[in-house]
Amino acid sequence: MTLPADIKDDFPVLRQEFHGSRLVYLDSGNTSQKPQSVIDAMARYYETENANVHRGSYELAVRATAALEGARAKVARFINAPSVSEIVFTKNATESMNLIARAWGGANLEAGDAVVISEMEHHANIVPWHMLVAEKGIELRWIPVGDDGHLDLTDLDRLLDGAKLVSVTAMSNVLGTLNDIPRLAEAAHGAGALLAVDASQYVPHLATDVQAMGADFVVFTGHKMLGPMGIGVLWSRAEILDAMPPFLGGGEMILNVTKEGFTTTEIPWKFEAGTPMVAEAVGLGAAIDYLNELGMDNVRQHEVELTAYAMRKLKEVHGDKITIHGPTEPAERGGVLSFVFEGESGEVHPHDIAQVLDQAGVCVRAGHHCAKPLMTVLGANATSRVSLYVYNDESDIDQLADALGAADELFSF
Repeated sequence: MTLPADIKDDFPVLRQEFHGSRLVYLDSGNTSQKPQSVIDAMARYYETENANVHRGSYELAVRATAALEGARAKVARFINAPSVSEIVFTKNATESMNLIARAWGGANLEAGDAVVISEMEHHANIVPWHMLVAEKGIELRWIPVGDDGHLDLTDLDRLLDGAKLVSVTAMSNVLGTLNDIPRLAEAAHGAGALLAVDASQYVPHLATDVQAMGADFVVFTGHKMLGPMGIGVLWSRAEILDAMPPFLGGGEMILNVTKEGFTTTEIPWKFEAGTPMVAEAVGLGAAIDYLNELGMDNVRQHEVELTAYAMRKLKEVHGDKITIHGPTEPAERGGVLSFVFEGESGEVHPHDIAQVLDQAGVCVRAGHHCAKPLMTVLGANATSRVSLYVYNDESDIDQLADALGAADELFSF
């Protein structure tokens, strides 16, 4: 056992029962649950340190500022950023990606310039680029997904020819596929392009080193890594951030304002207009403390073992009735299992499966998972998705398998 056997006790929400069954939460790819230490840290901030930051000279404001900047330093260490000034706080990964598209893309992309993304991207890494297609006339190119759930890089050189930016996920939120980011970074840089990485599903589950990745931008969100909703992160190299125009205007992001114009302050605050999410940053810092105590190598080992158990168990119990999309080797994927289920009368709709599982206390997500282009590739309108995290164990998978049996019986007619 790589993680504490009593780890569930750290998460108050998991102590509940629903419909007479213990809660089994298998939707961490959507949002993770929060340990008591995160909840306590945020409450303690509001109880003892709440003030606006970077503005007051009184002790309470100094303590609030220290809490915010201390959390920023924790994030920098967690992803091995070269400098704490390269950590920009946003409200989520979607805002981080829009910041890249609007600030960097707005300043560096012109009509005819190409941006390369993949067919497995979340809408957060698709829609901002579609918006620039409409507004600036850029070209959007797509790396295909192969039958094995991995990116098909056969034609990568052609796709990169003349491209200005490559923007891809580090781990698919549907297939669980782990992409070879250093290889993509090398290829992008060799073609004269920058690389942006959506690491929302990666950072919570694997040790992350942005320098080893070789990327130019990395975005992720707090609420998928045991932290609160309402805070995200953008990391980029200092020289890139320095050259980018601001994303939002107002207080905090300025050095001076006159009737004639304004000058921006230094990074990262240049991109943090207005009052920041201080309590959320404190919560994210506490989540990082919790993950560091577990050890990210242990987190990864636990999920590989549990993913392997889940894939094996579901196939043993349900056989050919269940089809799990993505790589077949657990070590090549994260703990995300998107599947379709065939009853005697045909495929059972994922929303029906989710409702039946809910009656057994099991939480899974049903739908297109904000990845409609990938659904088209898979030939599916929707899938059921199980996503695992540190507080899950084999008993959760067993309860899932049993609940799927109930769904099979209900829809076999």
